[in-house]
Amino acid sequence: MIIAKDTVVQLHYSLFDEQDQLIESTNKDAGGEAIAYLHGHNNMIAGFEQAVAGKEAGEHISITLTPDQAYGERQADAVARVPVKHLQGAKNWKKGMVAWVETEQGTRQVTIVKVGRFMADVDTNHPLAGKTLKFEVDVVAVRAATAEEISHKHAHGAGGHQH
Repeated sequence: MIIAKDTVVQLHYSLFDEQDQLIESTNKDAGGEAIAYLHGHNNMIAGFEQAVAGKEAGEHISITLTPDQAYGERQADAVARVPVKHLQGAKNWKKGMVAWVETEQGTRQVTIVKVGRFMADVDTNHPLAGKTLKFEVDVVAVRAATAEEISHKHAHGAGGHQH
């Protein structure tokens, strides 16, 4: 089966920046678990989904995404002031740390720019905005999504969302 809309894709990946520094990996060689996602439902960045479409289990894919295909260009004015009590991920905040904040658009990653006792200035750009990203992907399995997965808009089971 090939990767197309409404298929569940299980894969291993390693993500590198422009200097070939490893950012994150499921590292199958070290026993990491493959991830699973529902293809065609915005569960992965658009450039990634476009690059793997039409592939099948057993394929290795090298993908390079420019910022416009990944997390966009950095916006210099993307700074917001939020109450420290709304920052999730740590107890004591310092400049440069990444936090999560609940917004009207869902949970977003932000980077601490300046922190005070009650308020923090945060950079709302995604931490990987403005970067060219390189993925090394091994497709483990592809299957048709269930009706429940399609209605929930995410994969269930091993490597996917657990209910």
